[in-house]
Amino acid sequence: MPENRNQKEDAIQILIDHQCPQCGAPATLKETDRLFECGFCRVRSFLSQPNYFRYVLPASGKSVQNDLIYFPYWRYRGMMYSCLAQDIHHQFVDFSYQAFPCDAFPSSVGLRSQALKLAFATPDMPGHFIRPKDHGAGIGTILETRYNKTLPKPIFYQAYVGDVTSLIYAPFYMKQKLIDAVLDRPVGLNQPEGFDPTGFSGGKTNAGINFLPTLCPDCGRDLEGERSSLALNCLNCQTVWHSAGMRLAKLKFGYIRDSLPTALYLPFWRIQASVSGIGLSTYADLVRLANLPKVIQPGWEDIEFRFWCPAFKIQPRTLMMLSRNLTLVQPQNALISEHQPGKRYPVTLPVNEAVKGIKISLAGFLKPVEDYQPLLKDIEIRPIRYLLVYIPFEAGHHEWLNSTLHMAIQKNQLALSGNL
Repeated sequence: MPENRNQKEDAIQILIDHQCPQCGAPATLKETDRLFECGFCRVRSFLSQPNYFRYVLPASGKSVQNDLIYFPYWRYRGMMYSCLAQDIHHQFVDFSYQAFPCDAFPSSVGLRSQALKLAFATPDMPGHFIRPKDHGAGIGTILETRYNKTLPKPIFYQAYVGDVTSLIYAPFYMKQKLIDAVLDRPVGLNQPEGFDPTGFSGGKTNAGINFLPTLCPDCGRDLEGERSSLALNCLNCQTVWHSAGMRLAKLKFGYIRDSLPTALYLPFWRIQASVSGIGLSTYADLVRLANLPKVIQPGWEDIEFRFWCPAFKIQPRTLMMLSRNLTLVQPQNALISEHQPGKRYPVTLPVNEAVKGIKISLAGFLKPVEDYQPLLKDIEIRPIRYLLVYIPFEAGHHEWLNSTLHMAIQKNQLALSGNL
């Protein structure tokens, strides 16, 4: 069943049993892990998967003696934002639902994905994997019907940011009745006469895991990154790389310089986009639309407007606050395209997810609010180009601070962001 995390804005990580592709040594991964280093042979690999990752729940020891049928479930988790008349509501959502409509199977995997260690689904696994239906329409329907019931109306616009969609296969087998292969007991649901799930379209799962070598494609040196990072750094040839299907692609980046070697560099996406209907392309446009207490100066009509968003996951309220505040500041600092001394926080929010939150950020500063809220659904935002920008923060007692940009981020929020 879907689990509403209105109050608790984090997610329970699922764990995956894994074997090193080089030496076969066992390992346990979190679902957010992308950089894998074997504890035995020390070989490092970057995990990549087109579209979404596929997992299987473990069958019991007795069940594996039968011909297994793997039934698919979509699992969705992410941040949901709703523009209401009085404020912007946010919550974390995490649920699973059938990827192939069939009343004979349970409606979701429940808490099993969090209680049991999963494995990656690979083409060499025996069994009949039922082919899933497209997940897009189902997710939207569930979010609207189950999570909007308690929200005050009208809802002017909703966005789902930082979402992770994966496919979880649950094992079953037929023995006069449909048997749950995890518990090795009959499913307590009515099955029609002559029910045979092996007749459902499917077969072998059609995608495995891509293990990309963590060597710089330009110079061959080892790439640097943390387990959850979506971007890897080469300190030798001063480049940043991210996954692009079966290869690593170069990512444009820049640093705002800081004189302290102990600075923590947090990654942000700077996105230039066209905005329809409201005329937002320069800094002067921003001052007018946000009703900022400033007198428009000569030259402001020539400064390009850009949206800003954290390139790392953090609590929904903080993510939107940072996006809105940094977008209003519009940093004009000179950028350096070389890695700077200090610690780099990992990139964990891809740019395509940051783009989904742009309209929510826009709704946070347009004034007067009541004039623009009805227009939100019709405003079209088309990204033109983006840049990964590392901004330095200095350590305070409880916060990471950037006094120039008047920004502060609680240390405990960053510490807990690995659960998102």
